[in-house]
Amino acid sequence: MADASFGSLAAEAKHALDRAANFSHHRQHEDGHWCGELKSNATITAEYVMLRQALGLDMESDRNELISWFLSEQNQDGSWSLAPGHSGDISTSVEAYFALKILGIEPDTAFMRKARLFILSVGGVAKVRIFTRIYLATFGLFPWSAVPELPAELIMMPNAAFISIYRLASWARSTIVPLLIISHHRPVYALPNGISETNDFLDELWDNPAKKNVPYSPSLWQLVKTDAVASTFVVIDSILHMLGGLRSSPTRSRARGQCIDWILQHQETEGDWAGIFPPMHTGVVALCLEGYALDDAPVKKGLEAIERFSWSDKRGKRVQACVSPVWDTILSTIGLCDADMASQDTVSAMKWVKGRQLCGPEGDWRVYKPNITAGGFSFEYFNRWYPDVDDTAAAILAMIKQDPKLTNSRTSVVKAVQWIIGMQNNDGGWGAFDIHNDRLFLNKIPFSDMEALCDPSTADVTGRILEAFGLLFQSSNDFPVDLVRDMKLACDRAIPYLFSIQERSGSWYGRWGANYIYGTSNVVCGLALFSNWEGGSNFVNDSLNRATLWLRNAQNPDGGWGETLLSYRKPDLGGKGCSTASQTGWALMALLARSLSHEKSIESGVGYLLRTQTESDRPDEASWPESQYTGTGFPNHFYLGYSLYSHYFPMMALGRYARTHSNR
Repeated sequence: MADASFGSLAAEAKHALDRAANFSHHRQHEDGHWCGELKSNATITAEYVMLRQALGLDMESDRNELISWFLSEQNQDGSWSLAPGHSGDISTSVEAYFALKILGIEPDTAFMRKARLFILSVGGVAKVRIFTRIYLATFGLFPWSAVPELPAELIMMPNAAFISIYRLASWARSTIVPLLIISHHRPVYALPNGISETNDFLDELWDNPAKKNVPYSPSLWQLVKTDAVASTFVVIDSILHMLGGLRSSPTRSRARGQCIDWILQHQETEGDWAGIFPPMHTGVVALCLEGYALDDAPVKKGLEAIERFSWSDKRGKRVQACVSPVWDTILSTIGLCDADMASQDTVSAMKWVKGRQLCGPEGDWRVYKPNITAGGFSFEYFNRWYPDVDDTAAAILAMIKQDPKLTNSRTSVVKAVQWIIGMQNNDGGWGAFDIHNDRLFLNKIPFSDMEALCDPSTADVTGRILEAFGLLFQSSNDFPVDLVRDMKLACDRAIPYLFSIQERSGSWYGRWGANYIYGTSNVVCGLALFSNWEGGSNFVNDSLNRATLWLRNAQNPDGGWGETLLSYRKPDLGGKGCSTASQTGWALMALLARSLSHEKSIESGVGYLLRTQTESDRPDEASWPESQYTGTGFPNHFYLGYSLYSHYFPMMALGRYARTHSNR
C-alpha cells in the first residue's frame, strides 16, 4: 500500500484512539482506577443462591433480578454454557436449574422443562463434576458417600511433604482448606421442601433417582491397566471411605483447629478470601459449621465481601467469580500510554496501582521462598495473600510507559523486579501465583476433575516478564548492577524455556487467555526485545519468524483474528474462530513487534478494528463490542469474559501502529 494510504490509515487510527480515550476517561473512577465486569458462567451465581439458602439468608429482596439474569443466560435448547455461543454444560445447567427452583420457579414452566430435557439428554445429575456433587450433597441431593473424602489431616502435612496444601495451586488451596471442614461435618441443609439426607427436590433430573450413589471415577481395574498414579489415588480414597474419612481419628480435633486458624489468618481485613468467590463461599460455610454465628465478625465480613462481587444492570443480578480492578487499571494505563495519551488520568491510575503493591508479611509464596523481597501486585481490590506474577510484570510495563524515567516509580519497579526474579521456576519459566507448583500428577486425584490443582510455568506469563525486563534494559535508568545481572540471568533461563515449549505450528499455548493467539502474542512481544540475545540470536529470530508466520496464516478474511475456546480441547482449532477485537489486538501487537507497519496483514487488521469500533452512548466516545469470552480461568472448564478486554487491547494495537507512522 502506498505511503499516502498508509498515512490515511494512521490518521484514522489516531481518530479512533481519541474516541477510545474518551471512553476510558468517562469510565475511570474518581480515585483513578478502572474496573469492568468480569463475566463467567451461571455456576457462581447459582452457588451464591445455594449459600444464601444454606445459611437461611433473605431470598426475596433480589429474587426477581437473579431470576432475570439466569433466564438471560439460558440457551435455546434449555441449557447453560461455560461461555456464550458454546454448547450446554451439564454441571452449569444443573446448578442453574437448582438455583431457579430454590428461587421459587416451578419445574413445569416452559424454560424449566427445556432445561430438564437437556439435562436428562446428557445423562442427568449423575454426570455433574465433583464440585457440583459436593454442593448438592450439602442439601441431601447427592449421598456424601458419592463424594471423594477430604480428610482434615491434610492441613497437618509438612510443607516439604510429597503432598501438602502448599503443593496445590493457590486457588485450589484456598478453596480446599475450608472444604476439609465441610467434608468433616457433611452438613445437610434445608430446602423449600424440608431437610433430608435423601431429599427428592431434584429427582426429576435423575435418570434413576433410586440409584444416586454413582461412582465419580473409573473403576480401579480400568485404571490399573492404564494409569498407575490415578489408580493409587483411587485406592487411597477407597481406604479413606472405609475408615470413615478419619472422622474418629485422635488427630481430627487438632486438624480442624488448624484449618480454622488457617482460614481466619487468610481472611482479608475487608472480609475477602483469596480474591475469588469459591473460597469466600466455602470459608463462610466452614466457619458456620464450626460454631460461628452470622453476626460474628469473620462471617459478617465474609458475606459483605461476597456482596461486593455482585453486579446488577438491566439484565438482572449476578455474582462475579472475581473482580479485576488492578488488572483493568494496569492495562487501561498501558492502552492510553501506547496511544500517546498519557495524562492526569494515567498519573492518577498509576498512583492508585502503586498504592496496592504488596510489601507486607502476608503471602503463601513465602512458604517456599521466605527470603525474597516482597513487591508483587494482586489482581483484586483486597488480596494480600496472593499477588500474581502476571499482574506484577504488567504493572512494571505500565509504570515504564507512564513514567519512562521512573521519576516516581523507581522503588516500586525495583521491588517488583526482585520479587519476580525470586519467583522463577527451575525450568526457567514462571507460574501465576506460586513457585515450583508443578506436581501435575495431583490432577489425577479423584477430586480434581477440573485438572486445575497446579500452577506450573506458562508461556504467556513468561513472555510478559520478558517484555517488562526487555523494556527495562532499553531504558536509561541506572539500576543496581546486581539487579541488572539477576535480570539477565533470569532472561537467559526463560528464553530457552520458551523455545522448549513452542508448538510445532510456531505458536505458544495460552494458559490465561484464549488461546494460542494470546500465548503467541505475549511471547512474541517479549521475545522480540531479545533479537540480539547473547545465547543465540539466530534461535530467537527463527522462533519469532515461525510464530509470526503462524499468526499471518491465522488471519481471517475480514482482517481480524479470532480463536474458539474449543482449541483447548482440540489444538488443531488454534487460531480459528470468528474475529474479535481483543484477539485482533493481541495478534497485531505481536506482528508490530516484529514487522513493518505497512505490511498487508497489519493494515488489514488495523482496518478491521477501525470498521468495528462502535459509538457509545456519548457522541465523543467509542469502543469495540465483544460477546465472546477470551479470558481463561481453567482450560476446558471455566472461562472469563473481561468486559474491558475489547477496549484496551485494541487501543494498544492501534496506538503502536500509529506510533510507527509518527516515527517514519
